[in-house]
Amino acid sequence: MNILGISAYYHDSAACLVQDGKIVAAAQEERFTRKKHDFRFPENAIKYCLKEGGLGSGKDLDYIAFYDKPFLKFERLLETYLAYAPRGINSFIKAMPLWIKRKLWMKNMIQEAMDFEGTVLFPEHHESHAASAFYPSPYQDAAFLTMDGVGEWATSSYGYGKGNKLQIVADINFPHSIGLLYSAFTYYTGFKVNSGEYKVMGLAPYGEPKYTDLIMKELIDVKEDGSFKMNMDYFNYCAGLTMTNDNFHKLFGAPPRKPESDLTQREMDLARSVQEVVEIVMLKMGKHIRKELDLPYLCMAGGVALNCVANGKLLRAGYFDDIWIQPAAGDAGGALGAALAVWYQYLDNDRTRDNKTDTMAGAYLGPIFKNGQISGFLADNKIPYQKLDEAEVPEKIADLIANEKVIGWFQGRMEFGPRALGSRSIIGDARSPKMQETMNLKIKFRESFRPFAPSVLNDKVSDYFQIDRASPYMLLVADVHEKRQKKMNSDQSQLFGLSKLKIARSDIPAITHVDYSARVQTVHSETNPLYYQMIQKFDEKHGCPVVINTSFNVRGEPIVCTPEDAYRCFMRTNMDYLILGNYLLDKTEQKELENDIDWKQEFELD
Repeated sequence: MNILGISAYYHDSAACLVQDGKIVAAAQEERFTRKKHDFRFPENAIKYCLKEGGLGSGKDLDYIAFYDKPFLKFERLLETYLAYAPRGINSFIKAMPLWIKRKLWMKNMIQEAMDFEGTVLFPEHHESHAASAFYPSPYQDAAFLTMDGVGEWATSSYGYGKGNKLQIVADINFPHSIGLLYSAFTYYTGFKVNSGEYKVMGLAPYGEPKYTDLIMKELIDVKEDGSFKMNMDYFNYCAGLTMTNDNFHKLFGAPPRKPESDLTQREMDLARSVQEVVEIVMLKMGKHIRKELDLPYLCMAGGVALNCVANGKLLRAGYFDDIWIQPAAGDAGGALGAALAVWYQYLDNDRTRDNKTDTMAGAYLGPIFKNGQISGFLADNKIPYQKLDEAEVPEKIADLIANEKVIGWFQGRMEFGPRALGSRSIIGDARSPKMQETMNLKIKFRESFRPFAPSVLNDKVSDYFQIDRASPYMLLVADVHEKRQKKMNSDQSQLFGLSKLKIARSDIPAITHVDYSARVQTVHSETNPLYYQMIQKFDEKHGCPVVINTSFNVRGEPIVCTPEDAYRCFMRTNMDYLILGNYLLDKTEQKELENDIDWKQEFELD
């Protein structure tokens, strides 16, 4: 049984192939087109999934599932425009052509594009999110919570999964949305909506929660069960082409920050304040869900579930024995959820879990390029390299990291979701006090305040971080272990804003954020043996089971997919080495790229 899931036409288009209940392949369209958050029909991702599954064409599929209901979403748009008329006319005019030409004819368009005459199914948006959270999770029975900007009408929902069935119990509808509240502050602080929300999360620890009470008083009314209503007098997203309006700007005393302008303490305080509001809502929701459903496990998806700081606080609150979060929690994961919803909910296939092991295969579900393909690329382009035996790779790379070299690591199947998890990663020494600044400004070409994540051997995680369980998908934030922290003196404690960056806060300073936190990824030999072996060798020889892990890209670029993508990114940055499979490339031996354009002309800044 072959089921293809598709998400498209909002942001992060993706495809996923499920064969007899197994997730065989999944990828975002952006990785192939090199256009970040590509929203177009995922024809390249679909081609990859069919090839990975050994299928010749769409004719070999039994079902196709699209991740939401276009007619229901169209109803919401029309009702919203009518409710805010005539203010919504510009937004209406901008949105309608795509709906009239394509979105309303989704079934026909999919069948034509796929050469497919079978059944096309349309789960609701939050059903797809819930399915992506529950069905691949380790749990036989669990509660679920989905939170995002908006699907058709729903913006948050909760319910439960038991065996192979899902049931949504309650939801909150548009325009009241915790995701859109966060996006409004993303816009207001000068970052790009649907792209820069994680920057707000990273900026929050530099600020103070000076505006939390004002947000709770004027912008959002939060009830004890976590349900909420927003005061739409301050927002413009229902009727206009911006997120906030003049009332919002008057409330906070200034117009939105101009993108790429200097950050001030005010933006940091705003980020901290909206982050705290999101945490308040999530904690109240979690407490209510546990009380109402009395299930020990929680599964999460939707874009808000990528807020790993809030996730960590929800876990530590102790309402649930454990939490599992879909690694592709945003719209890309809707493709996976839609396919699994067909297999389990629609076709009623059995589902059995052991409450320990998920079925995401470490999220390594994308394309793989074997040594033969890599050597062909290197030969064709006359690129100098040193070939290593696979057994040599871990120690060689570990030694280079110990010498404070920055390495592009390209191995195995590409990750599904927004995080690099040790297949398409840039790695470095977490012990280096200068590495955070070096990698931000000279490798990634991004804002200096941005933190980096640690990859740590799963069996050593509790020695370095205050967490007692696996976090394989980098979706939980925990503090660096107290015994490794370096406490600030009285003068250092008085520092504000980005001046906090100057102080090393632990013996692994490159991955320790200014509030002593880290976005932890545990590495497992079962899902990524080579990456595990490399970090293990780094620990054996150099006494540290932790390395920096950041995504293999520059700012505004999707994570690299192919050897060519990796080499081009390597050459455009100050990375020292690139390991492509068994082939090690030394930057000092490389020639400049011929006729290469400035990467800022190719990739729009996020």
